[in-house]
This record gives sequence, C-alpha cells and structure tokens, in this order.
Amino acid sequence: MFTIRHARPSDHDALYRICLETADSGADATHIYRDPMLVGHIYAAPYLAYAPAFAFVLEDEKGVCGYVIGALNTREFEATLEREWWPDLRAQYADPTDIPAAKRTPDERLARLIHRPNTAPQSILDAYPSHLHIDLLPRGQGGGNGRRMLERLFMALREAGSPGVHLGVGGSNTRAIGFYRHLGFQELAREASGSLLLGLKL
Repeated sequence: MFTIRHARPSDHDALYRICLETADSGADATHIYRDPMLVGHIYAAPYLAYAPAFAFVLEDEKGVCGYVIGALNTREFEATLEREWWPDLRAQYADPTDIPAAKRTPDERLARLIHRPNTAPQSILDAYPSHLHIDLLPRGQGGGNGRRMLERLFMALREAGSPGVHLGVGGSNTRAIGFYRHLGFQELAREASGSLLLGLKL
C-alpha cells in the first residue's frame, strides 16, 4: 500500500537519498558522484526548506520511496535561494569556472550550478510560473503513483492560484518524456544540452 502525504523535516535524509538514486535520468547515480549530498543540495533539499506546502512524499511499509516537490513562484523561489540557500554552499564548494567545461568532473558540474544556478526564461514564467521535480525509486514506479503524486501537487498549485507549471527533463529520458506528454505537458523549449522544458496549463 502506498500513501501520499506532505513532506516533513524528518524526510530530509530520504529526499537526499532518492534524489541521488534517481539522478542518472531516473537511474541510480551513486556511482557517478563522489559527494553523495551534492545532487540533493541542488534539486531536493531547498524545496523542503523553502516550499514545504508544495512538497509531497510517497510512502510504503518500507518508508519513503518517492517525492514530488515544487515552487509556486519560480522567480521568487530563485531569489530566496540566492539569499538564503546558496551562500553557505558556495563557501563549501569551490567554483569550477576556471576548469574547462569538458574537463569538469560530475561533482564539479554540479558545483557550478551552486555558484551559477540555472534560471528559468521569463517568457516561460509568464504562463508557467510554477515548477516541479518528481522522483520515484523503482518500487514506487508503476501503478499510477507518479500520476497521483503529480495530481496532488497540481491541486495544491491551483488552490494557490498558479496558472501553469513547467519542468525540465533530459532529452534522452524518453520514458519520462512520454509520461509527461501523456499527462498533457507540451514542449516549451529545447536547450542546447538537449534537455527539454515542458509545461502544463493548470
């Protein structure tokens, strides 16, 4: 039996673990990063800290096995992290800007995002001001869990007044792209890296 509930501060470690174990286009990235905390520092923990109203977890008898997290106003969320979240991490992780991009390690590529976070294009935020991340461990996949989690988040975003939500997905993650398209997401932009920005009107 799976249940969906609001994330709690006590879910902190589980979110970090799930984030790492799904960071290789949905597969386990434990072998890729020397620092197991880096992925979660960027893609999971800030939402638990600064957008808890839009953070939900999937839980079974073994514990938390998935999450969906988001921010109501992406631009305001970016500003909050710039003020509250990134400064401490920038003191911990060196900026790898002086290292040529092609020679950076996976950890250094993530460290660059701490020093120079990606920001969403305003043209997308005008219609899709909210954004989300969803990750499920294999035991939580299938059976409609992903859809149910997203619908829970969509309901919370609608109730808060959001007209639309966007997300990023790797261009090679065809399974995820198909899943999002099935839910009604449309392609908004294609980045130079091959990643896609998808959006859904709420």
